[in-house]
Amino acid sequence: MIFEAPFIAIRSFFEAGGNVLWAILVVTMLMWTLIIERIWFFRAVLPGEIDKRKQEWDQRQDQRSWRAQRIRALLISEISIQSRRYLKIIQVLMVLLPLLGLLGTVTGMIQVFNVMAVAGTSNARLMAGGVSAATIPTMAGLVAALSGYYFASWLQRRADAEIKKVSDLLVAH
Repeated sequence: MIFEAPFIAIRSFFEAGGNVLWAILVVTMLMWTLIIERIWFFRAVLPGEIDKRKQEWDQRQDQRSWRAQRIRALLISEISIQSRRYLKIIQVLMVLLPLLGLLGTVTGMIQVFNVMAVAGTSNARLMAGGVSAATIPTMAGLVAALSGYYFASWLQRRADAEIKKVSDLLVAH
């Protein structure tokens, strides 16, 4: 009984918001899955990758020639690619969420206009359902996008810092 109340509230929220809320939920879950994966990568995987590149560079006898500098650029580029993986996708998903909210607004307003066409303007209760279906997805899309904004910018700054760190580590002796 205690556990039913939250599920009933969530179900009624999704029913009031319309089908677009399901798309917002899926996109938000995908965005947060990628954000969590990137955080895990920076904390658990990347230090080992940087150490491997550092050891590979330190084992080279020639570190000053043109070829050695190209290999250094390759090692830095590999870390750059790994560090920036999924960041553009996260940013696209953040932009997509408010657009899905606007789609929910349009579909909700279509419901209001359909009610007005069928029942006239005298049935305020039916029109209110369409208005809630118009405003809830907008709010949900904006909140979901804002929830990932801080972490997306933090991940971008972290990737830039790690690339600079690798660039500073791989110096000629």
